[in-house]
Amino acid sequence: MSNDDLAKLRDEIDRIDSEMQRLLNRRASCAQEVAQVKMREAVLGAAEPVFYRPEREAQVLRKVMERNEGPLDAKAVAHIFREIMSACLALEKPLEVAYLGPQGTFTEAAALKHFGHSAHTRPMNNISEIFSAVQRKVCRYGVLPIENSTEGMVTHTLDNFINSSLKICGELELPIALHLLVNGGADSAKLKKICAHQQALAQSRDWLQQNFPQVEISAVSSNGEAARMAADDPGIAAVAGELAAERYGLVHLASNIQDYADNTTRFLVIAHEEIPASGHDKTSLVVSTRNEPGALFKLLEPLDKEGISLTRIETRPSRTENWAYVFFMEFHGHHQDPSVQRIIEQFKQQALMVKVLGSYPVAVI
Repeated sequence: MSNDDLAKLRDEIDRIDSEMQRLLNRRASCAQEVAQVKMREAVLGAAEPVFYRPEREAQVLRKVMERNEGPLDAKAVAHIFREIMSACLALEKPLEVAYLGPQGTFTEAAALKHFGHSAHTRPMNNISEIFSAVQRKVCRYGVLPIENSTEGMVTHTLDNFINSSLKICGELELPIALHLLVNGGADSAKLKKICAHQQALAQSRDWLQQNFPQVEISAVSSNGEAARMAADDPGIAAVAGELAAERYGLVHLASNIQDYADNTTRFLVIAHEEIPASGHDKTSLVVSTRNEPGALFKLLEPLDKEGISLTRIETRPSRTENWAYVFFMEFHGHHQDPSVQRIIEQFKQQALMVKVLGSYPVAVI
């Protein structure tokens, strides 16, 4: 390729960039007009305007992926649009999002993936604080870990749902890549301790035993806290993700040390409001059944009759009676769908308690 050919291609890229920038700002102007319409409607209806619409954003991202013709990967394009929507939404009203802190945790990474980097994220000390922050409207939304593909359900999240009036309004999945991170001046031969959240340690147990069998392994409150400790002490290494390395200025002693390559954590988003159907949704609920033979079979029978797929069922102690349990259930469909309404009605006829936790778009990216 000649220098002239290269110059022509660069000129074409500059023209495309200029046109893209013009269209981005045009889109942002439309977002501002949307905000003005919502504000006027809210004043007339004496209601608080809703700027973030999870079902609408899920629909937009699905369309982005469906019409993508390459060469860019469809999910890569969707991530770009996610950030565009985040920036435009910030012009309407920046979102306040609570997550499980401190900075550098996978929950922070999940919050940024779901809401984009223009959202205002606020770290909380534990899962109960996330529920409290959203309940008191200190933050409009909260992001919570719900299950890991290798370590199972996060029971503390499940237990908080039992007594909360908040609704699930979204879900996302985050691939978990774990790294051994140290202070830039650390010497691997002089490590005294390796720290991480207990789940991260469990997810990299085999690798740690094979490579650092003599080093003390210590569970701490979060991977972010482990990264903070490693930044302050060259004798400590942290097992954490890439965001923790960035937040605390750490370097990689080893990368991708998780024992399973497809390690993934699923997160839920909570808020006060219920979400309309997006066209591809899930419903989560909690059910308490009578302690009698065949109770669970009878509970699941309506799903089979309606041809609806059960995606998750988990058992937790009811805490109201010894040896009594509640079931956390998830299945495809929205609670406004006639088939799902029939299922919920049959649940109510059979169970002691039925509580719909929310219907929400299935994770897109």
